[in-house]
Amino acid sequence: MKEFAVEDRKIVSRDEWIEARKALLAKEKELTQKRDQLSAERRELPWVKVDKEYVFEGPDGKVTLADLFDGRDQLIIYHFMWRWDLDQGCPSCSFLTDNIKGGLIHLENHEVKYVAVSRAPIEKLAAFQKRLGWQDITMVSSYESDFNFDHNVSFTDEEIAAGEVNYNYSMQSFPSNEAPGISVFFKDENGDIYNTYSSFARGLDNLLGTYNLLDLTPKGRNENSGMEWVRYNDKYGQTEAAKCH
Repeated sequence: MKEFAVEDRKIVSRDEWIEARKALLAKEKELTQKRDQLSAERRELPWVKVDKEYVFEGPDGKVTLADLFDGRDQLIIYHFMWRWDLDQGCPSCSFLTDNIKGGLIHLENHEVKYVAVSRAPIEKLAAFQKRLGWQDITMVSSYESDFNFDHNVSFTDEEIAAGEVNYNYSMQSFPSNEAPGISVFFKDENGDIYNTYSSFARGLDNLLGTYNLLDLTPKGRNENSGMEWVRYNDKYGQTEAAKCH
C-alpha cells in the first residue's frame, strides 16, 4: 500500500472546507447526470438473440441457460474466473462475489436473477463456494460447455500461445486462459433469450461496493498495482497474495 501522511494534506477552516466541498459537489452532480444518461443509452443497445443451447452443471444436475432465469425475465451472469494454477477461484472474482452477496434478495425481488458461471468442475466449484460462505449465490459450471469461449472469457492454449486473444472487444495479449466479465440476458414470454449487454475488465468496477466506499476515504483504494491487498474472505491476516493472474 502507498504511504500516507497527514502532513501532506492542506488543513483549512470549516468555511474554506465547505467552499472546496461545494466546488467538488458540482462536479459530482455532473458525473451523476452523465452516468444516468449513459445508463439510459445502455438500455437502448440492440440485442443479440441466443440461438445456441447451453447446458451447465449445477449442484442438482444439468441446467440450461433458460433454467438459470429461475422464473424471472432478466438474468445477470458473472463470468467467474477459475485459477487452475491455484486450484481455486480467482481472488479478485471472489472479492467481487463477496460484494454481490448482500444484494441478492433485492435483485431477485426485482425480476433479476444473478448467477456466477465458472469453468471449474462442479465438485471443485461447490466446495469453494461452501468454503467462502456463498451458499445463497447460484453457481454453475460451464466446464463441458462452449459458453465461456463464445463469450470471450476463456481462451485455448493455442490462442494464448499466438500472443493475442479477443477480450474486451479488442485483440490483446492476456496472461491467463480465464478472464472476468459480466453478461446480461433477457427472456421473452415465448422463451426466446437475448444477450443485451456484456462488460469486462474495468467495466466491472461498478459491481464493487467496497471500492465505492473506499473511494470516499482519504486513502482511497490505496493500491500500487491494483487489488494486491485483497485476500479471500477467510485469508485476511495471512500473507497469501491475491493477484488476479
